[in-house]
Amino acid sequence: MRRLLPILLVALVAVPSAAASPIFVVTGHGWGHGIGMAQYGAQGYASKGNKTYDWILAHYYPGTKLGPSPVASVRVLVADGRTRLTIGSAAAFKAKDANGKTLQIPKGSVTFGPGLHITVNGTEHALAGPVRFTRGTRNLTVGGKAYRGAFVVRSSGGRLSVVNEVGLDQYVYGVVPNEMPSSWAPEALKAQAVAARSYGLASRSTGGTFDLYPDTRSQVYGGVSSEDPRTTAAVDATAGQVLTYAGKVISAYFHSTSGGRTAFVQDIWGGSPAPYLVSVADPYDSISPYHNWGPFRYTARELKGHLGGSAPRGSLLDALVTRNSSLRVKSVKFIGGSGSSTVSGSLMQSRLGLRSTWFSIGVLSLRAPAKITYGNTVTLHGLARGFDKAWLERRLSRGWIQVGRVKDANGPVAFTQQPTVTTTYRIATARAAGPSVRVGVAPKLTLAVRQQRHVLAGTMTPASAGVVVQLQRLVDGRWKTIARDETDAAGRFRARLAVKPGTYRALAAPGGGLVPGTSDPLTVSP
Repeated sequence: MRRLLPILLVALVAVPSAAASPIFVVTGHGWGHGIGMAQYGAQGYASKGNKTYDWILAHYYPGTKLGPSPVASVRVLVADGRTRLTIGSAAAFKAKDANGKTLQIPKGSVTFGPGLHITVNGTEHALAGPVRFTRGTRNLTVGGKAYRGAFVVRSSGGRLSVVNEVGLDQYVYGVVPNEMPSSWAPEALKAQAVAARSYGLASRSTGGTFDLYPDTRSQVYGGVSSEDPRTTAAVDATAGQVLTYAGKVISAYFHSTSGGRTAFVQDIWGGSPAPYLVSVADPYDSISPYHNWGPFRYTARELKGHLGGSAPRGSLLDALVTRNSSLRVKSVKFIGGSGSSTVSGSLMQSRLGLRSTWFSIGVLSLRAPAKITYGNTVTLHGLARGFDKAWLERRLSRGWIQVGRVKDANGPVAFTQQPTVTTTYRIATARAAGPSVRVGVAPKLTLAVRQQRHVLAGTMTPASAGVVVQLQRLVDGRWKTIARDETDAAGRFRARLAVKPGTYRALAAPGGGLVPGTSDPLTVSP
């Protein structure tokens, strides 16, 4: 008999299941609200499809007609809330106040505050607001920035505002290069000019002191400094043209990238449908770098942090998307460990900073027993939602190898494996890999009483010589090592001792990719 090795006490420890927190993968299409003309799509139709601007407009705004504008000029708020203003020109210009007082101002500039006291040639003049500044032979500037047309300055509450009164086409000169790259195809630029002209008229507010803002509250208007000869030519080629439906100028909404199909206006903003703001196919939008975007990968903790008070209680486990008729996300139902919550697609877009509401949320999770016995199979259960395909991978020293596959991954999945050593697994897709779990493989140990209760003996599989096996007895709820032996080449071990009534087991930690394992408890009766 081999010599007995030192004795020690080992606590009985339960081994939990291996489970990884889900990974959420967000991908999407397009940039912007998706209503009306997609600018990249228009560029694609013009440059690759050889379509003219009138064809492009009819495609994106079905049922509309091209016609002359009913308005010749607009009023744009170009400065507001100022405590001082500097207005100038490279040529002489005029200022006329509300009482009809007129000042001839030489080239250069004048600076004044809310009191509208303007000094010309060394003489100060108190003017009554509003004051209208008109150009001479050169454009006027405010704060050094040049604009076509005239300025109307008002003073209210200690603050000054400047409204640029400008011809409609001259206004569009300063809009198109800010809304579409000037290097794009001429027919696309013409379509943008008509859309901008139409949208400007349809969205203006005529009841106040100005019609339009110079930014995204209306359209981006940069004045003379933003003009480009190519966009100016497009405006001139479509001079005065607007889109109408049933005799009224339409709200010709436009956006960067549709993702392949534009949207119904009621799907995005609610309210009543508009017959010319409908969902249409947009195949040439594929030229946009934002046609498809993502993937953006979030852990459950990260996504729950973005959702804030909109997140469900408990750990975040799953996400179910509901779409509208425009394929955009209407709502997302999040499943938590202690309930669920539903958020709108627009709120998700805002919370995650997504480019559009046309997005998908993929979910990848995996769980498995933390340990199995050598020779047994293991079933790994998981979730692969929102992917065309998914597969199971196991880790090798040189990377990951595919060991199982599912098609139409849109729900629970299961994979059966028979690892021979401790192995790490994960679910993967073409766009992202999910969390990994580690399945420990323990040696298979048998234990029996031999030679009239004078020997405890057994085997270890897989066989390996020189592995220390502890023979243990359960004493007061704890496993006490009462003997040790080393395995031979066939994996056999034995210890000679007086076997008293009680419960025994064998424990071994062979290494080499195997985790510690134990035999089934052996009960010795009196």
